[in-house]
Amino acid sequence: MDKVIATAAEAVADARNGATLAVGGFGLSGVPNVLINALYDLGVSGLKVVSNNCGAMDSGLAVLLSAGRISRVTGSYIGGNKEFARQYLAGELDVEMIPQGTLAERLRAGGCGIPAFYTPAGVGTQVADGGLPWRYDGQGGVALASPPKEVREFDGTEYVLERGIRTDFALVRAAKGDRHGNLVFNKSSRNFNPPAAMAGKVTIAEVEELVEPGEIEPDAVHVPGIFVQRVVALTPEQAGEKRIERRTISAPPARGTTR
Repeated sequence: MDKVIATAAEAVADARNGATLAVGGFGLSGVPNVLINALYDLGVSGLKVVSNNCGAMDSGLAVLLSAGRISRVTGSYIGGNKEFARQYLAGELDVEMIPQGTLAERLRAGGCGIPAFYTPAGVGTQVADGGLPWRYDGQGGVALASPPKEVREFDGTEYVLERGIRTDFALVRAAKGDRHGNLVFNKSSRNFNPPAAMAGKVTIAEVEELVEPGEIEPDAVHVPGIFVQRVVALTPEQAGEKRIERRTISAPPARGTTR
């Protein structure tokens, strides 16, 4: 039952070229940076990633993206990642953009053994009708477009069929975890991490604090250990690294005034 692996390198050692990955995180919050860096050091490429976004600044999945290691992204947000946008428009990267809630539910459904489900999100748009550019040809044209999806009516309302997602591996970051793989996430880092953890056939969690079984109250567990195969305990330095994407401060008050 002890799922602790000594190093991140050992935890990802069996990842191969072309593997599919579900990766937790949202922006800079809850991103499994240590495991991502271990994948980079491993040298695997052609990775097919499922994640809300593909890294921010020069961290997270942006490390693999900038090195040309990712061939396909299924996500919801490109944001300010200029290299992501460049590779997509240049035809170097396949990108499937889907509604954010649908992405979370596709991951959760896959982890629960649900092959598909109906949702109203996307009905009447290219999400359902097809034609979204999955890959450009580098000249402004579309080389590969999304196919149409099944639409069905229930009680007078139309719904589009979406497939559950299962991946070879899932990488997540938790604030606390025990040796059995039970995980707890802190505040906003409890974003895409739980559904990503459920979707992986092999789920690897980096944890900021490793505790013994029984130290986490059962009601406090966000992801039970049945979904987690490997646990990597972070060093204090790794656990303490919390980057800020945009620092906003207010101007100091003028001299002689109070707030």
